[in-house]
Amino acid sequence: MPGRLKPLAEQIIVITGASSGIGLATARRAAETGARVVLVARNKDALDEAVEQIKLKGGRAAAYPVDIAEENAAERVGGFCEERFGPFDTWVNDAAVAMYGKLDETTMDEHRRVFDVGYFGLVAASLYAARTLKERGGAIINVGSVLSERTMIYQSVYSAMKHAVKGFTDGLRMELEADAAPVSVTLIKPNGMDTPYPEHARNKLDEPAKIPPIVYDPDLVARAILFAAENRKREMTVGGAGLMISKAGNLAPGLTDKVMELIGYPIQVTDKPARKGEADNLFRPRRDGFVHSNRDGYVRKQSLALEAQMRPWAAAAILGGVAATVYALTRRRRGGSDAAEPALLAHQTDGTDSSAQFEAMIADENMVPERLP
Repeated sequence: MPGRLKPLAEQIIVITGASSGIGLATARRAAETGARVVLVARNKDALDEAVEQIKLKGGRAAAYPVDIAEENAAERVGGFCEERFGPFDTWVNDAAVAMYGKLDETTMDEHRRVFDVGYFGLVAASLYAARTLKERGGAIINVGSVLSERTMIYQSVYSAMKHAVKGFTDGLRMELEADAAPVSVTLIKPNGMDTPYPEHARNKLDEPAKIPPIVYDPDLVARAILFAAENRKREMTVGGAGLMISKAGNLAPGLTDKVMELIGYPIQVTDKPARKGEADNLFRPRRDGFVHSNRDGYVRKQSLALEAQMRPWAAAAILGGVAATVYALTRRRRGGSDAAEPALLAHQTDGTDSSAQFEAMIADENMVPERLP
């Protein structure tokens, strides 16, 4: 029987790709909960600054600069973690590099580099973490993408890499379960996030790249990752738009292809260049240390789809209230008894009002935008 995962405040967590974006947001949030955190990335200066900021807020953190694609990088990180804090409880694989461009304009060296970091680096780290955690238990959390399910045109190399991450993660989970190992394996699939990803990516398009809408706040992914560190979850998708993209790709793949062919270029470009020193970190680290991008636009701060995955019983209660409300309205329109009217209130056991939550759900599904501060 799988063992219980520790509360975050008692955990030691390793996070790769922690110098920016999702990794940095996760490291900060983990430290705020009381976890001890080892931040891993190539950019030493950015890591040192991140650790200093965490310590100034009372957190406990340490930096280990390394390219996760290097041989035995994970073993070195694990040894450093044990020396500083002790054996790790959760290992988060977030490191990746990316490209925008057409496949026939992508060199094999560029293709291999995307896989060396985002796939082979993740594989080596996951296998090391699995060996280490088999005796005492813990969690391995791999950051995939909605592009693990559906390729985005002009991000085909990155999409292929994230497809591979999903396949590997599913296989590792099954093997550990077959061995009755007390190790939780979770795949996190973010939608497009407001991170420096398009600024860091090597870009062969004719204009600066951006994340196609709808864009979400990376702190939502940090919440999902840390939820999975305490709760055994198979997969978590962050962002309702990501769920819709995946379903559309499965139900109508040909039509989805055509839509992407038509709008794929304009929704992935902007006229705003990357911040100075930040562009193209494919083969070497560049300026780092930002959670968010410098792109203008709207960013979703909430995801009811994520909340539903974190609290399925609450989601079921809300949907039950919605169903009761719809039923009551239908009866009234048909001249039914007023006895059904109390269902319109649909109060939950925790005192919340499901009709109000239904309105919030509608707002989220319509993706009412919130401007970046």
